[in-house]
Amino acid sequence: MDIVLWILWFGTYLVGTARFELYIVHMFQQNSYKPTEYREWLQVKENIGRLLGKTLYALISLPLLLIGGKGCLIAACMMNLMTILVNKARQAKKPLVYTARVKRMLITTGILFTAALVIAAFSSRAANIGAFVLSVLFVLMPVLVLLINLFNHPIEQGINQHYINDAARILREMPNLTIIGVTGSYGKTSVKYFLSKLLATQFSVLHTPGNYNTTLGVVRTIREQMKPFHEIFICEMGAREVGDIKEICDLVHPRYGIITSIGPQHLQSFHSIENVIHTKFELADAVPADGKVFLNYDNDHIRSHKTDRPVVSYGTGKNSADYTAYDISVSKEGSAFKMKDRNGQEFVFHTKLVGNHNVQNIAGAIAVANTLGIPMEKLLYPVKQLESVPHRLQLMKQGNRTILDDAYNSNKSGFKAALDTLAMFEDLRILVTPGMVELGESEYEENKEVGVYAHDKCDYAILVGKRRTKPIQNGLLEAGFPKQKMILVDSLEEAFQQVNAIPGERQKVVLIENDLPDNYN
Repeated sequence: MDIVLWILWFGTYLVGTARFELYIVHMFQQNSYKPTEYREWLQVKENIGRLLGKTLYALISLPLLLIGGKGCLIAACMMNLMTILVNKARQAKKPLVYTARVKRMLITTGILFTAALVIAAFSSRAANIGAFVLSVLFVLMPVLVLLINLFNHPIEQGINQHYINDAARILREMPNLTIIGVTGSYGKTSVKYFLSKLLATQFSVLHTPGNYNTTLGVVRTIREQMKPFHEIFICEMGAREVGDIKEICDLVHPRYGIITSIGPQHLQSFHSIENVIHTKFELADAVPADGKVFLNYDNDHIRSHKTDRPVVSYGTGKNSADYTAYDISVSKEGSAFKMKDRNGQEFVFHTKLVGNHNVQNIAGAIAVANTLGIPMEKLLYPVKQLESVPHRLQLMKQGNRTILDDAYNSNKSGFKAALDTLAMFEDLRILVTPGMVELGESEYEENKEVGVYAHDKCDYAILVGKRRTKPIQNGLLEAGFPKQKMILVDSLEEAFQQVNAIPGERQKVVLIENDLPDNYN
């Protein structure tokens, strides 16, 4: 009977371990395979509690197993079943991608566990020693993934370098290709899409898809999608650490660069706004003397930072710029604005997009397209045809309600701009948000500030996460927002249940402001 229970314990342990390991590897992938970011994620209070919940039953199982006896063995098996249950895979917003790198990590983990079992097998108390070693490895899995990554690092580095060299070769074979780098704390993806649409009226354009804004994402785009007929490559450049933008620039060598914004984003890894500024301007530093840098002069950090590269500025009239969008009128049907070209001729643009920050991003795209030779009059129709970028203040109709989907935004400026757009509606205005993350020590104050700002922009505030949204709660209440119209929920699904339950005959307009990634849920 004991041998059957031992086998049952071992089988349930393996299933629980496999589920927990996949969760940990998923979180490592969500943190861009970067040990520094992953370690910082491990130190977040909510994540420590989550990991404890996923390992608690395994911790209880071990002493029961070592005590021995039929009753304890049965209880230990029950604890393993609970481990399986609490580590059950849930539907992820961005599921684990079984890349070659992930597969190599899983294989290395399997080899480590097998080696531990083999060593334990030569012990006089093989079963107990083996069970103890396996349980310890299980509990240490969040740390083991770092050791496994370190062990695999030479292999990964060699493979990545091969891909990088191949992408560099492809670019060398296209000397007439014009490369435009786009970066910013926010707005870069929108500007990338807008600019691609405008330039496509005259050129053959390739841009990095989705969020392919890391070095390897750029490499993959070049190797899989670059064709000899492409004339322009628009390369989005993301960054979480100093040097990230330079690394991409050293590969693609942009002739033009666009810096859309600079703000306190990813401060958890950047540690200071000065590091953010320095990193974004790595793009400007990479532009050659005969190239140009397009700078958003609405942004104080960008406007005040000096660069010796030729500058073309753009904005929405807050400060003097080469390309200025002015006389902006915004309604829920779209926006209209005026803009002059470099010769002072005035043009009136119309767009289906709402929000001043969308006009700002379009202004940047117009500035680049016009500088690259497309006349302003030929940009009027393409601007009118621009569509919302998914999840970036995307306007959608859903039954009898309007959705402003700004789920990919997680910065204060974008948050406030989205609230300004929400305030334009005469319908019942509902804010749904979990707040902002990765803001380091300023996270509380930044979230409280947007709470204060939101108090007169919405009729109801549905906050996702009772503890995480405490700063927004405090900001709303401090500014006089009615407590009975502030609803606290645990998930986005529950938030929409509450949206449906809000009474009233007026149509509802719902702003979804940020949707935290899986490593914060």
